[in-house]
Amino acid sequence: MKYAFTSAFIKLMAVSLLFFLFFAGEIFSQDNKPKTAPVEKVFYGQASFYANKFAGRKTASGEIFSQTKMTCACNAVKMGTWLRVTNVRTKKSVLVKVNDRIHPKMKRVVDLSSGAAKKIGITSSNGVGRVKVEVLGTTKPAK
Repeated sequence: MKYAFTSAFIKLMAVSLLFFLFFAGEIFSQDNKPKTAPVEKVFYGQASFYANKFAGRKTASGEIFSQTKMTCACNAVKMGTWLRVTNVRTKKSVLVKVNDRIHPKMKRVVDLSSGAAKKIGITSSNGVGRVKVEVLGTTKPAK
């Protein structure tokens, strides 16, 4: 009877040791260096910018749309996701937050606020430009 406690104790210690060995690498390998926002996904396509008639209206996220904010509409990622949108021609980029959706029939990958579109140079006569879109995640990346 006295050995029953000992064998249970040994099993518990063995399981604890295995658990520790399994997770020890994760626990002790973490460093305190600041991390840049990892790129989760990259895609290319056409970008446009919102018409002025949408200014002051609610977006799909509930925010009020403003042409001066660095926001966009995108159907490929969830609301609140931060994107780096780069104009392929000019190589200029801007960080924008997804706060709206694009009409499902529109073939564009992103619809930018006018302020964001001006920063990367797609406010030409037709208002469309080819862009690279990098998904950065839901936390605002450091500049």
